[in-house]
Amino acid sequence: MTNLEVKPKVHLNKLHDRQKYIKDSLAKRKIIRAGRRFGKTILAARLAVEALTHGRRILYGTPTGDQLDTFWYEVCWSLQELINAGIYKKNETKHIIEHPGTKARIKGKTCWNADTLRGDFGDLLILDEYQLMNEDTWKKVGAPMLLDNDGDAIFIYTPPSLHSKGVSKAKDPQHAGKLFKSAKEDKSGRWDAFSYSSMENPYISKDALDNITGDMDADAYRREILAIEDDDDFKGLIYKCFRNDLQIIKRFDIPKDWPVRTGHDFGKANAAALFAARVTLDLSGKLPEGVHPYLKPNDLVLFAEYSPDGGLSPAQRAEKWKDTVRGYRVEDSRGGNPNESENRDSYTSHGFRIDAPLLSSVKAGIGHVKTFFELNKIWVFSDLYGTLYQLANYSWKLNEEGQITGEILDKAKYHYLDCIRAMMTGVKSETVNRGYDKELPPQLNYLRRN
Repeated sequence: MTNLEVKPKVHLNKLHDRQKYIKDSLAKRKIIRAGRRFGKTILAARLAVEALTHGRRILYGTPTGDQLDTFWYEVCWSLQELINAGIYKKNETKHIIEHPGTKARIKGKTCWNADTLRGDFGDLLILDEYQLMNEDTWKKVGAPMLLDNDGDAIFIYTPPSLHSKGVSKAKDPQHAGKLFKSAKEDKSGRWDAFSYSSMENPYISKDALDNITGDMDADAYRREILAIEDDDDFKGLIYKCFRNDLQIIKRFDIPKDWPVRTGHDFGKANAAALFAARVTLDLSGKLPEGVHPYLKPNDLVLFAEYSPDGGLSPAQRAEKWKDTVRGYRVEDSRGGNPNESENRDSYTSHGFRIDAPLLSSVKAGIGHVKTFFELNKIWVFSDLYGTLYQLANYSWKLNEEGQITGEILDKAKYHYLDCIRAMMTGVKSETVNRGYDKELPPQLNYLRRN
């Protein structure tokens, strides 16, 4: 008996849906704006490995040694069996993996300006952490090196914050953002622009995301996690009054005597839900031990979200919602629009009563929700990533002159915000004392005075 020869194979990292979408784009120039831990470098390594196996010459550049080490580890892992078999040759010192006898290779190097990128050519150029590079890296060297082979270029960056200014080599700290904006406006098909937050990586754990966001201020969170960078992105933002630095709080155990409210969006083929608890003082007239100290009686704490799905029946969804609120008293549940009584009746018949919103106008509902955000009456647990992402991106459409219209941009995507709008119609607006309260933090007193 003879042993069958085992053919060496390439190992490719599994990509999540957003990474696949980027990979499948046919554009010659791609620019990716993404939050930390989205999987940018994993994607870069996958693209480089696939290009090498198709006989292409790849140059990967990044300004930081740590980023280069991550990329190098991933490509070596993917190609290790072929390296061991002698099909590819690896130079660990120069960060080169090449196919002997051909021009096909992957080379990784640290680069931050034109001079550090010179002396090479390629079919595919990947510039990672591009926001930290000097803008001449691409203009003076990167673009010309692709001319001979009409090569492809990929730019990867995270919007720069105060954290990154100390290590950036850019003269214009917004150069990556300007290139992104230009690519987004391109109509030729040569450029493609992608923007994704950290939350859109399904493989990152909630604990890991909590750890990297724990010490961030509002600006860093918006840029480095949500991947939003300049004022243009916020011109039409609907819930500008929501404060990332104040109203996002760490999860705590919701006391069982706090009443619960729920909001629902039925959608065309799926359903979403949000769950909030109403802050209630204990028998001694104080907040229960362990809860966030800045909460006030009757504030609402969003503590759970149910993702839209298209595969479950109303009965199955109702059971999941009942599991979420088990042990709590549900004082109100609202969802849908006035014409969706059949949906509400269906869930009610399965033991989860849902009533119609008390405001039928979307704009009126949005205005009602704004009132509660402005008065610091709504708080959101930091691990409700879907809700937080939608709050940071929910925008009015702008017209050609850049003016706000009365139409919501991509409204169908914002299931959770439809949920909160429905939920809050059942809550009466309140006023609060806007004077100084020595027991509140300075930033909260500032908001109450202003």
